[in-house]
Amino acid sequence: MEFISTSIELFKYYKGLGDKTFDQINEVKMNTIPANESNSIAIIICHLHGNMLSRWTDFLVTDGEKPSRNRDLEFVNPNLKRQELINIWNEGWGCLFNALNSLEDEDLLKIVYIRNEGHTVQQAILRQIAHYSYHVGQIVQLAKILKGSDWVSLSIPKNKSTEYNNEKFAEERSKGFFTKKNKTQL
Repeated sequence: MEFISTSIELFKYYKGLGDKTFDQINEVKMNTIPANESNSIAIIICHLHGNMLSRWTDFLVTDGEKPSRNRDLEFVNPNLKRQELINIWNEGWGCLFNALNSLEDEDLLKIVYIRNEGHTVQQAILRQIAHYSYHVGQIVQLAKILKGSDWVSLSIPKNKSTEYNNEKFAEERSKGFFTKKNKTQL
């Protein structure tokens, strides 16, 4: 179950980055398209929502690209209210976490399909981790640009790396997932 639990932790980490980003920006900024051929944060949220519902609904038994999905509509600026965007963000992640929490180790080598292309469950999970981290990174970067100098860093702030590293290396070595506070000392 280590692969599944580690995958869940990674997905939670990326969802958390999005959640912390949304705490810093308003509805107008969420719907702002910064340049031609660019996506707003709202568009990216809609795309992730559509992808998550398609990929993770009936994950083990149906193709991950559902006939009911209209991917092209996900890229039309929805001009949704802030709470509506957060609701669909949470709905998509909820679908993903429900699917992952139902998996057992023996499921990892089963074959699932995305657009009729076979993947082991493990490969499909890795594919989606890469896809979602890519888009969450876009969300964070767009928000950082739109927020400007008022942006509060979600990682190690500029010019704080030495301080951060000194704190980390002053601690005992430990084993545990990097997002968890409670780690086992070695």
